[in-house]
Amino acid sequence: MSEIKTRQNTPMVPYPSGAIVPERDLGTIPVLECSHLGIEFGGLKAVDDFSVIMGKTEIAGLIGPNGAGKTTIFNLLTRVYQPTHGTMMLEGRDMGNMTTVDVNKAGIARTFQNIRLFDNMSVEENVRIGLHNQIRYGMFSGILRLPRYWKAEKEQHEKAMELLDIFDMADLADHRSGSLPYGAQRRLEIVRALATHPKLLLLDEPAAGMNPRETEELMENIIRIRDRFQIAVLLIEHDMNLVMGICEDICVLNFGRIIAKGTPDQIQQNPAVIEAYLGKRKKENA
Repeated sequence: MSEIKTRQNTPMVPYPSGAIVPERDLGTIPVLECSHLGIEFGGLKAVDDFSVIMGKTEIAGLIGPNGAGKTTIFNLLTRVYQPTHGTMMLEGRDMGNMTTVDVNKAGIARTFQNIRLFDNMSVEENVRIGLHNQIRYGMFSGILRLPRYWKAEKEQHEKAMELLDIFDMADLADHRSGSLPYGAQRRLEIVRALATHPKLLLLDEPAAGMNPRETEELMENIIRIRDRFQIAVLLIEHDMNLVMGICEDICVLNFGRIIAKGTPDQIQQNPAVIEAYLGKRKKENA
């Protein structure tokens, strides 16, 4: 854990807009800019006025009580839901009219709170599904098994194995994904998301169901992913050791609205955050 904390001591500095980003990301276009993003369901504001800026290689956390709107925000970012109001930019590109498929092609990938794998397919086949945007042969070459097809298949296999190796899962490539232990299935879902070549990786409770050793390995792998692929990571998580251990900036939601933003130290000392999680402090008797 000491190595993790040391590597996450990158200074957070003000961006021209007033947001804070890692110092190493100054001078680059933010990977994500949300301005007043929100959605209503039958008049109920599930998310209201969500505004954030993320640096190109930032690891950020999205936390809050159950029902605060965290997964709804992920659904907005990936266009599972179309926002009622607000704007969203990915590396300066307006995502307003995009579909879920368009958003993934543009560079946002995600995992889910409930694991969504193709259980009856092999581990490698699940990863190769994520590589579908990178297929370089047409239907004609595929049907006739022309040299271009075999070359592309070889490249796909090598890419899948390379990604699996990040999580030490290459030896499981031929196993049925549904037969894997829970923690391994979680890791496989992250690998499949990485296969889409994202600029921003959204992780929805990646440590859910993991034991302390698996959680520590996950923390190390998230940092390794950020460093190796030079991408940003936004995660929803209830494990505060993980959040405080690797996140450089944290956004706290309550009832669909941001109640605090800042570094882990700032968040831990914020009275509004303490109240949202622990309830109002009892007044001392006079």
